[in-house]
Amino acid sequence: MVPGARLIVLGKQGAGKGTQCVRLSHHYVVPHVSTGDMLRAAVKQGTAMGLKAKDQMDRGELLGDDLIMGMVASRLDESDVRARGFVLDGCPRTVAQAEQLAVFLNPVELDMAVDIEVPTAQVLRRLAARRVCVDCGANYSVSSPPLINWTCDVCGGEVIQREDDREEAITRRLELYERQTAPLIDWYRARGQLAAVSGTGAPDSVTRRVIKAIEVRRDRKGGRLT
Repeated sequence: MVPGARLIVLGKQGAGKGTQCVRLSHHYVVPHVSTGDMLRAAVKQGTAMGLKAKDQMDRGELLGDDLIMGMVASRLDESDVRARGFVLDGCPRTVAQAEQLAVFLNPVELDMAVDIEVPTAQVLRRLAARRVCVDCGANYSVSSPPLINWTCDVCGGEVIQREDDREEAITRRLELYERQTAPLIDWYRARGQLAAVSGTGAPDSVTRRVIKAIEVRRDRKGGRLT
């Protein structure tokens, strides 16, 4: 059986993190822990956390560390994550969150942070064209829509353009990324935990690059990532 792993995936919004996280979770047989999915579910259900988060999410703002890290800590404490590991998608987004994550994981460590590198102009085009199912979160685009009338092929839900994928929110999110999230790359690099991988090209090609980077690290560690 493929060994488990404890991974996070970094990159600008629209870099293809969600797609690669799902593929990595299948490859390493570990849960895909998506803060975005958890937050959108809370918004749809109208929970206190969802109501608190909705306005900031619509404006493309980053949410407070207490809200995000409390949610993540609870998920990482569940048995499926403790058994084999995880692919964490959407967190950490700041150095402060990375420091808190390291505390949650102690005494074990994160295996690797994968930075998916895509030029800003390319992610702008991707985000502007992206459409998402409101029920299951499946991704589509204006050039690759669902088969029938913007109804999700997976679950039959409505496929829409999210508020945080509109031009003003996209610009704001990329500005926040450069100011607050990009320093994570240096933080993880300094700890010898970073692998930078090109996110351009077909998703299959990106997946092969990411897995190769992870396996190179595993080989160097004698079959282990940590």
